[in-house]
Amino acid sequence: MADLKGIPVVTDSAPAQGGVKSGAKYVTAQGFAAIKDGVKTRGAVDRAALAGKPRWLKAPMPAGKGFDEVKRNVREHRLATVCEEAKCPNIGECWNAGTATIMLMGAVCTRACRFCAVDTGNPRGWLDAEEPENTARSVELMGLKYIVLTSVNRDDLPDGGAAHYAAAIRAIKRRTPQVAVEALTPDFEGVLPDVEIVVDSGLDVFAQNVETVARLTHPVRDPRASYQQTLAVLAHAKQHRQDVLTKTSLMLGLGETDDGILATLRDLRAIDVDILTLGQYLRPTVNHLPVERFVSPQQFDDYRRQALGLGFRECVAGPLVRSSYRAEQALAGNNAGLDNSALL
Repeated sequence: MADLKGIPVVTDSAPAQGGVKSGAKYVTAQGFAAIKDGVKTRGAVDRAALAGKPRWLKAPMPAGKGFDEVKRNVREHRLATVCEEAKCPNIGECWNAGTATIMLMGAVCTRACRFCAVDTGNPRGWLDAEEPENTARSVELMGLKYIVLTSVNRDDLPDGGAAHYAAAIRAIKRRTPQVAVEALTPDFEGVLPDVEIVVDSGLDVFAQNVETVARLTHPVRDPRASYQQTLAVLAHAKQHRQDVLTKTSLMLGLGETDDGILATLRDLRAIDVDILTLGQYLRPTVNHLPVERFVSPQQFDDYRRQALGLGFRECVAGPLVRSSYRAEQALAGNNAGLDNSALL
């Protein structure tokens, strides 16, 4: 149970110094149980497999005035960011540029994908009713031109959180109509009317991540997610509102083949997905799936060329690229300013 200050405490093992041990169950300040970092401890781990990252995967430590200002802003307005919860390696670069990907509906996901470090549990319908306005106020204070809203999966909510998403987008557009809004959403369990609620809210880009090739969808993703369900959500978003751009992302290094990647790109183009991002999967904790290969910067350039040849408006590809990496530059036609050759 939580103590009188609402601080999470471990319920099935001793806490690690400085907080809850990765893989342990704890109780949130809102009173429901969750698993730290999303995946339970799975016994003995081959720690030798965690060493030896190539040099192109080194990111600078997050620091700087801009980083501190964004951090203070999200704390003041009680906002969660995927930058922190998913342990994104680009947090320093993006926050120093005054941008952040805000994660709606809390920091506990109802699903447990084996690549993801977001905590998992059942929030039992809990929502912060002030979050849409707090999010809009934060966007205004940061002076952003482009904001990405993402979220945990909330299968405990009747609409998967679609109305909450739409409320946040409308609040942003009311305060700062000039700001472009991208929504990186859950799959809403494939319920297409819920997808429409978000697409009709005034957003500019609708994103839902396919994450990996069809063959690896399970065990990479939670059993409630599926390759075809994500394709159906993206296809419906485009059919419902042709003026809204659609976007998705793949992680590489989980055991996919070149043929599997190409087949996925063709599937995505067949439903008119506009924007694609490709990045290297990095194992967030010892309890998550291992990395099967490290994709070189040159290989990322090759995959990008293939994607552009198939007709994507843009493909942002690189070892440290994530779904929201430099999202405001996604249509610049320059790989969001990333020079993969400089990483070697």
